[in-house]
Amino acid sequence: MQVWPGQTYPLGATYDGAGTNFAVYSEAADRVELCLLHDDGSETAVELRETDAFVRHAYLPGIMPGQRYGFRVHGPYEPDKGQRCNSAKLLLDPYAKAVSGEVEWGEAVYSYHFGKPDSRNDLDSAPHTMASVVVNPYFDWGDDRLPRTPYHETVFYEAHVKGLTMLHPDLPEEMRGTYAALAHPAVIEHLTKLGVTALELMPVHQFVNDHRLADAGLANYWGYNTIGFFAPHNTYASWGDRGEQVLEFKQAVRALHEAGIEVILDVVYNHTAEGNHLGPTLSFRGLDNAQYYRLMEDDPRYYMDTTGTGNSLLMRSPHVLQMIMDSLRYWVTEMHVDGFRFDLAATLARQFHEVDRLSSFFDLVQQDPVVSQVKLIAEPWDVGEGGYQVGNFPPLWTEWNGKYRDTVRDLWRGEPRTLAEFAGRLTGSSDLYQDDGRRPLASINFFTCHDGFTLNDLVSYNDKHNEANGESNRDGESHNRSWNCGEEGESTDPAVMELRARQMRNFMATLMLSQGVPMLSHGDEFGRTQRGNNNAYCQDSDLSWVNWPVAAATSDTDPSDADTDSDTDASGATLLAFTRAMVALRREHPVFRRRRFFHGRPVEGTHDDLSDIAWFTPEGEEMIQQDWQSVSAKALTVFLNGNAISEPGTRGERISDDSFLLMFNASAEDIGFAVPVDHGKQWQVVVDTARQDGVPPGTGPKVGAGDRVTLIGRSLTVLQRPA
Repeated sequence: MQVWPGQTYPLGATYDGAGTNFAVYSEAADRVELCLLHDDGSETAVELRETDAFVRHAYLPGIMPGQRYGFRVHGPYEPDKGQRCNSAKLLLDPYAKAVSGEVEWGEAVYSYHFGKPDSRNDLDSAPHTMASVVVNPYFDWGDDRLPRTPYHETVFYEAHVKGLTMLHPDLPEEMRGTYAALAHPAVIEHLTKLGVTALELMPVHQFVNDHRLADAGLANYWGYNTIGFFAPHNTYASWGDRGEQVLEFKQAVRALHEAGIEVILDVVYNHTAEGNHLGPTLSFRGLDNAQYYRLMEDDPRYYMDTTGTGNSLLMRSPHVLQMIMDSLRYWVTEMHVDGFRFDLAATLARQFHEVDRLSSFFDLVQQDPVVSQVKLIAEPWDVGEGGYQVGNFPPLWTEWNGKYRDTVRDLWRGEPRTLAEFAGRLTGSSDLYQDDGRRPLASINFFTCHDGFTLNDLVSYNDKHNEANGESNRDGESHNRSWNCGEEGESTDPAVMELRARQMRNFMATLMLSQGVPMLSHGDEFGRTQRGNNNAYCQDSDLSWVNWPVAAATSDTDPSDADTDSDTDASGATLLAFTRAMVALRREHPVFRRRRFFHGRPVEGTHDDLSDIAWFTPEGEEMIQQDWQSVSAKALTVFLNGNAISEPGTRGERISDDSFLLMFNASAEDIGFAVPVDHGKQWQVVVDTARQDGVPPGTGPKVGAGDRVTLIGRSLTVLQRPA
């Protein structure tokens, strides 16, 4: 075999049409072997003799796509000094573009013997672990372009590749649960009819099914257990894991882009699947433990854990930062994704111990000409000290607004003293974002996501029911801000079922009427349930997969007209129709998706004497301080002036819209709302969550200034006045 010196960059395995360049970083290594793996179980070892700046490299002519490989690192195994090199362990390339196989759990993939954490285990892991794969980088993207949908026109849809598609009846069985399923016309048509503009995929970086879960007959379904930051997860590919997963993912992105839908990746750069000091040796730990992970200063055998997973990546290491930035650029330039949602993003800001908003990672993102131009979304917390950082990320970033979620839940379950904070969340959370130059669009609004109750369960359960997870219901959040509407779990009581359906409409309507950027969780648009499980991370089953109602799965059916076989299907079809209508209302009216915060006064140059926003009691009187502070206050009217939008259009033109009155009654009692007398003479009802359809067909009833509109307990109504 010919072995040429090769190049130090790019890291990983790079195929050029004639052969492959291999490059891997390790400062701890005395010697590194590249192991080419053969289908008969044998391997050919090639020592990487060329070293520059701790990067070992070689070029091998004739090594083609599909070739499996790994590394063996010879160096110190001194856990008490933070070093864990062990040449008996075949290691994944941190820059692998594809990964083949799965981990076969047993002592061989660990560097110690079970029950003896200070021992050294020299069992060969190669037959029991995953392998890196050389991939063909060439792909015909055609005229693919990133949609670049502006934030104010964006509707996010958080989904799981397998969970979204596994039970879809219109998909071929062999395609379900895969990247190819995302590109199927039935799935894309559902998203486009719903009004989704961005599909936010739960982790698709190569992840590992935990040893503990595998032993329990469970699985790491969510995928927040990354081992390969460049590789699409191999089990989501329908036709192979020798690089086929890369092509299939690219095909899915291309199809979604053709439909105008962006692809956002939920990424986990805060930790890896190798866990704590008792975890397996799969890649980073065996390459250079002290350079990749944050170790305890007083005893480097142990890992500093701000993620709750056993380890945290060392964010002050230039090599870790380079790997993350290289990964982000790769997914944008080579895989054509449109942005990222960063899991536990506060950990990325931890250079030393405290959360530092100006850490090196954010500096690198800010100046990067590729990464800085895509959507960047932070989950603005971790489990470390000072980890709750909602509102504290740099101006380039948007954030999952956990305070929005909590406040909207509190409002509709009837918590006292909620009205004032709800007003702030409804209008874009200026208290969180305005002081650092950000706009309402920094707030990603949501009431549910993968972590926690589904919308249906939010209105059906007071308590979590996670017994299926095997932890005696101890796992998962106990304070869910949920309300079961009078009966725990499934109910046949018509009054309970009607109230739950109304509450789901209330949440959907509130989300689409709020300033900021809305995010839906897959299946909530037709009321999917996880039967009270609020932590389905280990449930790769029909408990967590989306169970599609007939009307939602049938592409040529209008849900409101569909014949359904069950009450569940009927209610799901009705909620789906309502959700589509609310997304359309938001899309058609810029007053609900403003790019600047409200002024609370008339806007200069708009030729309107009315304030851009006004707040009223149900009696039609403008709110005063004591109204906001009232413990029992659970109802209000909001006036949105469509003639007082201060931001211009893309060509500098003035934007104007219809005006709206939003009437919220979160109390249990029916309340008569007076239409304010000085803000418009004639109004029309366009949303009424008290109705089963939620939106009156055709033209709703008309009401005039001073008229009273009765809102039943726990409902909202929207009135519209033409511009």
